[in-house]
Amino acid sequence: MENIILEKTPGFLNVLGLDEEPMGLFFTDEKPEGCLSPKPNDLPTKAKEEKNEIDWPGVFGKFSCVIGHIWRARKKKVPACFSAQEFGCPGASFWVGFNKPQTETIIGYVSEGIPNFTEGEHYCKTHDDLRRVFTEIDPVPAPKPYCVVKPLSLFKEGEEPEFVLFFTRPESLAGLHQMAFFVTNDPEVVASPWSAACGSIATWPMKYKARGEAKAVVGGWDPSARKFFKTDELSFTVPYSMYVQMIEQYQESFLTTKTWSTVQKKIARSKNAWGE
Repeated sequence: MENIILEKTPGFLNVLGLDEEPMGLFFTDEKPEGCLSPKPNDLPTKAKEEKNEIDWPGVFGKFSCVIGHIWRARKKKVPACFSAQEFGCPGASFWVGFNKPQTETIIGYVSEGIPNFTEGEHYCKTHDDLRRVFTEIDPVPAPKPYCVVKPLSLFKEGEEPEFVLFFTRPESLAGLHQMAFFVTNDPEVVASPWSAACGSIATWPMKYKARGEAKAVVGGWDPSARKFFKTDELSFTVPYSMYVQMIEQYQESFLTTKTWSTVQKKIARSKNAWGE
């Protein structure tokens, strides 16, 4: 990353009332040292499922949430890393771009359940509905073997994130949402499509970028991943290019007005309410 962007980041975060630095997501050929990763597991592909070659109890026995690893990486200020062998959640292997099409077992797990196996999460009414949705979402394949999420301060010169991830409560999120519009003049610049929480930070940002669309994505709505967010916290993911625009232009924006100073008072009250 350019040093000037890192140097200007604290001032941007301060005016937004954010005490935690953003994380950067990128794909790489090499696994970083000291990163947090799920236990290695056998990738449950559709082809293996059709041949009845998946040990589902074994796959679920090593289950761990991508957002949970990112949560720990946030706290420890270290990288989190995922791959086709270290995906944690069989659903996440799809959302992060390492495995498609989605298996029938996961389709049943997320929707109406599977008799004698799982009662299901009931996030979608039927197998057929969810199968169609997964086919339409069609995640962009991971371009390199490893997906890494780490604090921006850990990026070296010449190393650049593809996306920047914020974790924030609504008052600060209001500032980020408005800044996304300020730098693009696009009234539909912020999207919040359905997905698992990891889909909001990987699948949808990658999909929009592949379409040539500069979009910010609000996520964190997934009930299964809420335990890895602070109370009232959501994610806000932007392309790195949009983040650079925000850093370069925020001092010309509403963030310097009396209107925003009123919001800053609410941010302070929120921090006080949560003991932060």
